Amino acid sequence: MIAFITSLRHPDNAVDYGEVERLLQRSLRSVTSQTGGDFVVIVVGSRAPSFRLPPRVHFVQVDFPAPPEPTVREERWEVVIRDKGTKLAVGLLAARAFSPDFVMMFDADDFVHRGLSEWVARQPREANGWFVSQGWMYSGARGAAKPIRDLHRVCGTCYIVPWRMYEVPDGIGTDASQEELIAAFGERLRWLMGKHNGSDRWLADHGNPLEELPFDGAVYHVDTGENHSRKTLSEPLPMMPRAVAARFSIRHRHPWPVRWWRSSGPGAYPRFGEFLRHADSLRFPRRVFTSLRRRLREWTND
Repeated sequence: MIAFITSLRHPDNAVDYGEVERLLQRSLRSVTSQTGGDFVVIVVGSRAPSFRLPPRVHFVQVDFPAPPEPTVREERWEVVIRDKGTKLAVGLLAARAFSPDFVMMFDADDFVHRGLSEWVARQPREANGWFVSQGWMYSGARGAAKPIRDLHRVCGTCYIVPWRMYEVPDGIGTDASQEELIAAFGERLRWLMGKHNGSDRWLADHGNPLEELPFDGAVYHVDTGENHSRKTLSEPLPMMPRAVAARFSIRHRHPWPVRWWRSSGPGAYPRFGEFLRHADSLRFPRRVFTSLRRRLREWTND
């Protein structure tokens, strides 16, 4: 079994907590669309979601205080590591009841491959786990997407780690304080829960090198307005391919004409003149009409 675990930021730290919940709802739709049934999902946060949770999803409420909002980048990440790390530690304590073999932490706005749990179930239980190198960066606001390598260097939804490596302690429950959790999990809270960049190196240094997942395992969702990283995808790009959206159970927020306009059409350029310079005067109209014909045929399925 694989346990998918995520955390929600405190409502007081959100720009729009309603949007945080909408992002979570889309992310859970992706995670729970697994083709294999041997999985559980744990969500940890300060406020229970206002929508009905899908099957296999369990919410754990904590009463941690809202973290401060420091202006210095380094201090900001320390705050994120403490808040996110302790919430994910609570998620591990809750997952203990399901006896998972592997754990995948995921950010509450990202998407995962729908065949992930089925693939993991076919692997040996003693495997060292995997990291997601092949993946996608996606702007739901624009509908634009691009494939990227080394996704695990920038995205928190990229590690499938053996349960044993977390050394989840006995004698501590989901009602533990942040200080108790930090003391109980030690450096694992920082390197495996609070931050993602460097988790693979930490695991390798502790005798558990991860292997690369042999397919595109995750979609990094940016331009949400609620990312801790504040990452954006601003350059003109193609729309996300339909096959990719299907693999990750992504339902776009906007119809395809809006996505085209914002991703690679005039809306993707600061000035309309730039768009015209990039569009070949002879080939561009033909490309547009070819795309329009194809998309109109698919309209009812989009």
